[in-house]
Amino acid sequence: MTAAPIHAEELLALYDRAGYGRVDPPVLQPADAFLDLSGEAMRRTMFVTMAEDGSELCLRPDLTLPVCRLYIADGAAQPRDFCYLGPVFRSDAPDGEFLQAGVESFGRPDREAADAELLALGLETAALWGVTQPNVRLGDAGLFAALLDALDLPPGWRRRLVKDFARSGDLGADLAMLRERPAGGGVAAHAGVLKALAGSDKAAAHALVTDLISIAGISTVAGRSVSEIAERFLEQAASGDAEGLPVEKVAVLERYLAVAGEPDAAARALRALAADAGLDLSAPLDAFETRTNFLAAHGVEVERLHFAAAFGRPLDYYTGMVFELHENGGDTPLVAGGRYDGLLARLGAPSPVPAVGFAVWLGRLDALEARS
Repeated sequence: MTAAPIHAEELLALYDRAGYGRVDPPVLQPADAFLDLSGEAMRRTMFVTMAEDGSELCLRPDLTLPVCRLYIADGAAQPRDFCYLGPVFRSDAPDGEFLQAGVESFGRPDREAADAELLALGLETAALWGVTQPNVRLGDAGLFAALLDALDLPPGWRRRLVKDFARSGDLGADLAMLRERPAGGGVAAHAGVLKALAGSDKAAAHALVTDLISIAGISTVAGRSVSEIAERFLEQAASGDAEGLPVEKVAVLERYLAVAGEPDAAARALRALAADAGLDLSAPLDAFETRTNFLAAHGVEVERLHFAAAFGRPLDYYTGMVFELHENGGDTPLVAGGRYDGLLARLGAPSPVPAVGFAVWLGRLDALEARS
């Protein structure tokens, strides 16, 4: 059994004062949502078993999705705020489990205000352990998606860039491929196959490509299964994907990903980029600046925040602001989260629900206080 964190009662009291009701979702959860939505790193560490009906179950590796499922089961009909503190189970943790705390806020239409409130609450959380000046890393998955929409990218390339951005924020390999626009290798070498598959039945095309890869004796490439290799190949069958992108669009992407600094300076740089490229990013940039103003209203020193356009978190469901709080000089997050407006509909809610939350690594905070 994992020992209780040093400031557990103070933490729960903080969340209670902020209006977050405590919940404790079942430990055993359907595995499919985690396998589909939680990213490769978490998938590899999950404890999965089989139910009597043949469906896959898992010990909860995280608490965000189980809290979402509780809210959906209760009707997902009105704004609700939840907090939690309990064990999660992963094979890479000591003894296979650790304690996680956090908050999730569902249904608030005032997205920028909710984002700012959550980040401010994350800072209060870290302060309970004496971390009063953390390194705050900010990103915005929604702003990146808006840029891709404004650039009018081919569907396959858009999906690929969004997915790779979510995994690491490092799009260097993708941009290199786009710059090269290869004529005799890589994607272009298979342009005839891609063209033949474009528009065909997805399941049949996937089965065909999977069979061809298996016949070739390929089982995995860079950790990807045959099925994942086939899916990536088929993504590129969309119109225009085999030919790369115009160099001016690649240059815009590179310039965007290089933007970094405190939020106000970053906003100015992004507005200049949009103006130079003739792109309309006014709505997401207005939202960006509104969120910064709400953060200032909460007493957050916004000039100490570090925004990086290339910063993403390794989960596939974020749609807006993402953030991590680190010890200065540290590389592992102490508190981290963001906005995920599309997740609840993917889990079965009747319509999209605005949602934002964060998780707290209690063991890391305890260890940090013990060293001080």
